[in-house]
Amino acid sequence: MKNIVKSFFLIFFIFLTHLVSGQFVPNYDESKVPNYSLPELLILENGKKVKSVKDWENKRRSEILKLFQNEVFGVVPEVDYKLSFKVIKENIEAVNGKAYLKEVEITVSTSEGKLPINVLFFTPKSDKPVPLFLTLNFYGNQSIHSDKNISLTQSWLSNNKKFGITENKSNEATRGVRAYRWEVEEIIDNGFALATIHYGDIDPDFDDGFKNGIHGIFKDKLDKNKEDNWGSIAAWAWGLSRAMDYIETDKDFDKEKVTVMGHSRLGKASLWAGATDKRFAITISNNSGCGGAALSKRKIGETIWRINDHFPHWFCGNYKKYSDNESILPIDQHMLIALMAPRAIYVASAEEDQWADPRGEYLSTYYGSKVYELYGDKSLSKEEMPAIETPVATSKVGYHIRNGIHNVTPYDWQQYIRFAKSYFGL
Repeated sequence: MKNIVKSFFLIFFIFLTHLVSGQFVPNYDESKVPNYSLPELLILENGKKVKSVKDWENKRRSEILKLFQNEVFGVVPEVDYKLSFKVIKENIEAVNGKAYLKEVEITVSTSEGKLPINVLFFTPKSDKPVPLFLTLNFYGNQSIHSDKNISLTQSWLSNNKKFGITENKSNEATRGVRAYRWEVEEIIDNGFALATIHYGDIDPDFDDGFKNGIHGIFKDKLDKNKEDNWGSIAAWAWGLSRAMDYIETDKDFDKEKVTVMGHSRLGKASLWAGATDKRFAITISNNSGCGGAALSKRKIGETIWRINDHFPHWFCGNYKKYSDNESILPIDQHMLIALMAPRAIYVASAEEDQWADPRGEYLSTYYGSKVYELYGDKSLSKEEMPAIETPVATSKVGYHIRNGIHNVTPYDWQQYIRFAKSYFGL
């Protein structure tokens, strides 16, 4: 009881401090980064050193994964659910005749109800199973390409005047409004399929006390008093794994060559999906920032306090303990990166996206890559960031920083395709 009271007053004090001080002012000055020490990646909780793959896989990895579950993303409740798959459209020629368009409805059913999740596929014409990029999108499946055969997303959409989205609904005007972020033809030309899901199908992105989306049909097992209840990022990651469940059944795809990729908050989700589901061969984080690839203890750009204040539904309740209190955080994001080993990880930053702390994203990748040495692979060799648009990579770890802002660009996709082809030996 004393600890609960103590935690309440700590959170209240932090809130009051920000209320009095006024608007949040991010730090972008490296000289003002607080002194910090990163938690040891390869030291067990009992103080012993991790010396082998066995130590990592049987002991340290599970310790780190549990800490992220309990303190950051939240624990998925143990709920009995059923999955069903229904092909809605298939064998529709697309991408100038180079590919087929297919739509699959994944339905999650529990005693509390049903949730449909719609997956859009662009698959190159091939006589054998193809590798695949699996992603989430922000504005509906129809937003990634102008093809009129793509069904309009029926779930909640974030309003956007620029895209003509009002009342949180899609419409014909939203077709292809985000096509500039999706190099569909280049992906197809390189022999990869692309699969995408509107993240709102899985869990709408607003704070309503977890009454909607997947939370709504898992509510019978949700203990409202627990501070480790899963947030929306964990839910989006869980949805990506359900898409993987379907992909494993489809002969069009090589289930051993699936890459999960995400941008911004969806980059956070892709990292958590890659950490919790070993079926993803490659995990890609694009400008994922705080709570994603960037080191939290640096407190540059977006901070834990700011992200918890503006998006209280993204993470679990325990994460709020570390708002303006990063020094006591028992983990940091280099450890999240390490959870992908021995599978592949690629992290990307943008020079002008200081909000996401590019240097923190690189350092996380650098320090996290040390775990690959246990497997006889190389880690990133230099602590100094690489030059702009000069990617650095080992066989399993890649990073680049490009010119420009918080976005996904053709340059980003070119690096992801190149890295995936190298990793898969294509």
